[in-house]
Amino acid sequence: MTPIMTGEHPSRPSWLEEPFLEHLEFERNLSPATLKAYRRELARFVDHAARSHPGPRSVRTSDIRDWVADLWQQRLQPRSLERALSSIRTYFSFLVAEGVVEANPAITVPLPRKQHNQPEVVDRYAIEGLLESFPDTPAGRRDLALVELLYGAGLRVGELVSLDLDDLSLSDRLVRVSGKGRKERIVPFGRRAAEAVRGYLPHRAGWRGPREGDAEPLFVNQRGGRLSDRSVRRILNAAVRRTADLHRLHPHALRHAFATHLLEAGMDLRAIQELLGHSSLATTQIYAGVDLAHLMSVYKRSHPRAGSGEE
Repeated sequence: MTPIMTGEHPSRPSWLEEPFLEHLEFERNLSPATLKAYRRELARFVDHAARSHPGPRSVRTSDIRDWVADLWQQRLQPRSLERALSSIRTYFSFLVAEGVVEANPAITVPLPRKQHNQPEVVDRYAIEGLLESFPDTPAGRRDLALVELLYGAGLRVGELVSLDLDDLSLSDRLVRVSGKGRKERIVPFGRRAAEAVRGYLPHRAGWRGPREGDAEPLFVNQRGGRLSDRSVRRILNAAVRRTADLHRLHPHALRHAFATHLLEAGMDLRAIQELLGHSSLATTQIYAGVDLAHLMSVYKRSHPRAGSGEE
């Protein structure tokens, strides 16, 4: 059997790097690319651990935790961190099987908590451009009304398409929304959304015609049937193509923009939670996280104990 050379520190035989890599190549039949990755992660770990340990027998869980924290400080991506820790767990499993160490110290080491992906936030001027892009046609008026309501009330697409006529009060500018878990909430919307809906309703009446049944959907297609969420996405995608400033905008981004723009205007986070229909404030805080700088600015200006920041 030809020994595998790690290319790193040939004077570290006590760490059994080469036997481990041979095991991966000849007994587990790993691909060259995977072997290369293991070789790199093992060399990186041994570089770190060999500073304070003569070999793997004295490595403790705390040492591996420190190593992971060190990688985190180097701003490794979560996937890279996961791959590095998995490699070292496999390495110590091999050492346990060989009788070199009694237990695997990497098994109980957790990864740092993954950061939530921050939602996309659309600039208010870009949204203005989007709303101005709809043609003055019957379908264009409907499309403008639904996008104004999506943005103006912070609705989910499923909530929007399930709205009936009697869920809407144009005079009070309020809409009754059935959210997740059939939880109802009342959400206000603005003058522009109300005007857009008023401009659409005569066309809706012409498409809908006299129908039997109790349900009277608010947004309908030109055959009079209830608009689907897929149709709403198509409508928004077509509008985005007409607007150079927006790329890959999805309907949910309007909901994020609704929350963020209210936050920028100083609305309380709990009030935004109610408007969005979130059961947990933690979910709403994901929306707030996109504008942390603004929150800090408001805090420093407003809180009596914030201080000026000067010593």
